[in-house]
Amino acid sequence: MAILLIEDEAAITDTVIYALESEGLPCVWKNLGREGIGYLRDHEDVSLIILDVGLSDGNGFEFCKEIRRDSNVPIIFLTARNHEIDRIVGLEIGADDYVSKPFSPRELAARVKVILRRLGQGTPADETDFVIDRSKGRIRYRGALLELTHYEFQILALFLQQPERIFSRAQIMDRVWNEPDASLERAVDTHIKSLRAKLSVIHNGNDPIHTHRGMGYSLSGSVRES
Repeated sequence: MAILLIEDEAAITDTVIYALESEGLPCVWKNLGREGIGYLRDHEDVSLIILDVGLSDGNGFEFCKEIRRDSNVPIIFLTARNHEIDRIVGLEIGADDYVSKPFSPRELAARVKVILRRLGQGTPADETDFVIDRSKGRIRYRGALLELTHYEFQILALFLQQPERIFSRAQIMDRVWNEPDASLERAVDTHIKSLRAKLSVIHNGNDPIHTHRGMGYSLSGSVRES
């Protein structure tokens, strides 16, 4: 599975690719419409196309019509134009969505995921719940990169060292805080609450962090080191 990005503005390309790959969506970039169509014809793993309307070698609407002669792959248009007639034309010729510049790359990635889920494709299969890269200070949960504070990362990284083990608040503070005596144990609860909120956004209804009354916290789930 790959997302094909056809866009000739390098600044936009960099942010879009980062946003997509942060969500576990591999991306292939072509800066010309002809190159993009050629890639699509030679590769069957393209799951969705992000297509700029104003390319240097042609109009995105025309490229969309050409793609639609042979393929039903979902298409999201990117355009600097924000006229209603352009959105209508884009949708009528076969686009699945239409995003006007400037836009949020994270919102675009979210729209991509919505379309893929609707088609039953979703993100690339990876049965590992957590993937941790300690050298870069990054943790992914179910393919999505978590945006964590220093303490949130350290607490989650501690749990991931020994899944299912119960850590008391005192043990968490001793291992995570530089000066544990200067903080209250309830600070652990605050960071756990924030972690739970961030994890629930990715997988609603599932809480991998478990509270053990009078004992502390534990975490369940499969873990892989990156």
